[in-house]
Amino acid sequence: MTSLALALAQAVLTVAMAPVLLGWIDQCRAWLQNRRGAGVLQPYRGLRKLFLKDAVIATNASAIFRASPYVQFGAMALAAAIIPVFSTRPLLATSADTIALVGLFAVARVFAALAGMDVGTAFGTLGARREMLVGFLSEPALLMVFFAASLLTQSTLLPVIVETLSHRELGIYPSQAFAGVAFVMVLLAENARIPIDNPATHLELTMIHEAMVLEYSARHLALIEWASALKLLNFAAIGLALFVPWGLASPGDGAVGIAGAALFTLFKLGTVGAALALIETLSAKLRIFRAPEFLATAFLLAVLGLLVHQLLGS
Repeated sequence: MTSLALALAQAVLTVAMAPVLLGWIDQCRAWLQNRRGAGVLQPYRGLRKLFLKDAVIATNASAIFRASPYVQFGAMALAAAIIPVFSTRPLLATSADTIALVGLFAVARVFAALAGMDVGTAFGTLGARREMLVGFLSEPALLMVFFAASLLTQSTLLPVIVETLSHRELGIYPSQAFAGVAFVMVLLAENARIPIDNPATHLELTMIHEAMVLEYSARHLALIEWASALKLLNFAAIGLALFVPWGLASPGDGAVGIAGAALFTLFKLGTVGAALALIETLSAKLRIFRAPEFLATAFLLAVLGLLVHQLLGS
């Protein structure tokens, strides 16, 4: 029962605290740009405002358009129940592996693209095509990163990967280094961050994610924004589980151990958010036609990680 309660608490807290990470990144960017910033709780204010509004839906919108926000949010919530965030035993620890996790991300992307094209606007169709292009290139790279970790641990289950990697001796592993760089590049692309996309822009020549959600409002837009924040937190948690797997709580830990693990995880997530803000501040957005080169490099680095492990065993 203690293990189940811990898993449920982890899933609920992950979904609830996702906007905080997004707000922290925006706040760090503001500090780096010598601005005051709106505070880390600004995403919650935006969600509250959207939930209180009445939704406006196009007359020719189909059921896919209406269902897409719920599917996207549900897929990201299920992914949060698979990923070890605070403890090594998430709610769906033994029910789904890394391949199923990539499948959930793909389901959310497909429904977002279908909804973008459903109403028939030019911007929605443009964003959907670009989103599928990015997904077509980023998902293989993400799978290669997972396979590199799976070869080290002989398992595709994230809890097993975390427990195995956390008990390895500290050292420099070339395969993990290549996979780590590839994963950061995939994280930026999958979450529509600079240099692939700018989440703060509405320029038709550059936007990808924003183009698909221009027709949404009120609760539907709130769910999409919440799902985007949760996806960013999921990717950050995956990166920490694969490359910084230490400090997670185990089912046998007491209240003090669980609280310490939670605080340490918050510190790691805060560090990840600050690092992402620094990357976005120092980087310029790439042209859309350069995105395939960026993601092809990520795939190449992930494959190099696999080859290095096969050849050197490290």
